[in-house]
Amino acid sequence: MADRKFSKDHEWVEVAGGVGTVGITDYAQGQLGDVVFVELPAVGKKLGKGDNAAVVESVKAASEVYTPVSGDVTEVNQAIVDDPAKVNAEAEGGAWFFKLKLGNAAELGDLMDRAAYDAYLKTL
Repeated sequence: MADRKFSKDHEWVEVAGGVGTVGITDYAQGQLGDVVFVELPAVGKKLGKGDNAAVVESVKAASEVYTPVSGDVTEVNQAIVDDPAKVNAEAEGGAWFFKLKLGNAAELGDLMDRAAYDAYLKTL
């Protein structure tokens, strides 16, 4: 089973076979409100941990999406570009943003598991 980790910036990454799938958390989409636009990184782009990787805009605000781990973008989710509202409906499911080949798997150790992330949310 894939292991999902969370960042304090409200991104998640789920790793399987050396590839991380990245998206924003349900908390993040709830803070944004109705998502109306998504801009994704180019396939092949090299991202360092914490880099601005994507942009998500809602009726309330625009927000950067940071990559929780470094790597090379292998795939983007065109479905959320075509229908940004999917981010609100499926933030932690089908509305992932991009996939990347991990540059340094040790970086996953800096992220939180679900229990730690849920505890972190209670401090906000």
